[in-house]
Amino acid sequence: MAYDEQLANRIRQAFGTRNDITERKMFGGLAFLHRGRMCCGIVGSDLMVRIPEDEFDAVMRGRHVRPMDFTGKPLRGFVYVSPPGFRTAAALRTWVSRGERVAEEKATAPTKRRRAGRPVPPPATAARSRKVAGRAQTETR
Repeated sequence: MAYDEQLANRIRQAFGTRNDITERKMFGGLAFLHRGRMCCGIVGSDLMVRIPEDEFDAVMRGRHVRPMDFTGKPLRGFVYVSPPGFRTAAALRTWVSRGERVAEEKATAPTKRRRAGRPVPPPATAARSRKVAGRAQTETR
């Protein structure tokens, strides 16, 4: 899916000459990252914006906004804004700033510690598993 290059230029203009904003192609469109965290992007002709969790419900009540459902399942914390919602430069800047603020918060927040996966089995169990797998291979030859 192609993305709206005019909208990409408008977003670049909104960010100006800052060096903490990068671009990356993803979601079949173009994403803008602030310090490595996605803040907004373009999918087709829609603007995709990262939204604070506590503001999500209020933002969803706005006009021209719908949940980001790229995979068929809504992704909380991201919305699509249709073109009438960012027609003016001021409206676009408001959306971009909102996404940038969330990305900044995510970049400065301490990272959550991931839960460890399944514990590694003790060596005796691992050796027995290899033997069983090896025996199964031998029997199928």
